[in-house]
Amino acid sequence: MRRIRLTTAEQEQLEHTFKTTNDRRLRDRCQAVLMASRGRKRKTIAQDLGVHRTTVQLWLKHYHERGVEGLQIHWAPGQPRRLPEMLGPTIQAWVKAGPEGCGLDRANWTYEELATYVYQTLGITVKRTAMRDFCQHHDIRPYRPT
Repeated sequence: MRRIRLTTAEQEQLEHTFKTTNDRRLRDRCQAVLMASRGRKRKTIAQDLGVHRTTVQLWLKHYHERGVEGLQIHWAPGQPRRLPEMLGPTIQAWVKAGPEGCGLDRANWTYEELATYVYQTLGITVKRTAMRDFCQHHDIRPYRPT
């Protein structure tokens, strides 16, 4: 593959993205393009970044085709959440009322107990970690020491 020639604007854009992004993988991709533009060989770039030579070739190809946008990491959508967003106020009310307010004989909620209660009342099966993520997303803290 031939050497990549960057205009001053493209080089500044890559350097800006490299310096400002928190995503290590995007930084590596920008660095690979910058190194290639300075005449470094694909093999040495790959060794320096700890990736395979063909990975560097793919990054350079993506940059050549679409610029910095081609270096962005695109995630697959994944599975839909089991707990709908509209349950946020309901679960928040349960946490405020406490387990005793919901007819349970406990002092405090845990994520696992909340997940069990969601299953018992709404029939939605969720794991402790999904319940934790949902609560964190909605700023719900189930355990409040007394």
